[in-house]
Amino acid sequence: MSTKTLPVTEARKKLTDLVDKASSRLDEYVITVKGKPKAVLMSSVEFDGWKETNEILSDPELVKSIKEGEAEIATGKGIPWEQAKQDLDLD
Repeated sequence: MSTKTLPVTEARKKLTDLVDKASSRLDEYVITVKGKPKAVLMSSVEFDGWKETNEILSDPELVKSIKEGEAEIATGKGIPWEQAKQDLDLD
């Protein structure tokens, strides 16, 4: 994955190729107008990931729960992944 910057005039000419590269190689393109960033072209998968991350980070209770879980893991609490899979019948 890489991020490239290009002017809107160039992006317009190469749009089909840029979309193909964004979707298959997860390249990202910052599109500029008069040298200033105005838009970003990325794969829909990458965009969905950004949206999901934003939703998680905007929920204070969820962030608190994640941090508590990380703290428990750091102190050795919890159960091993293999045990969790067995307990949940995920094998």
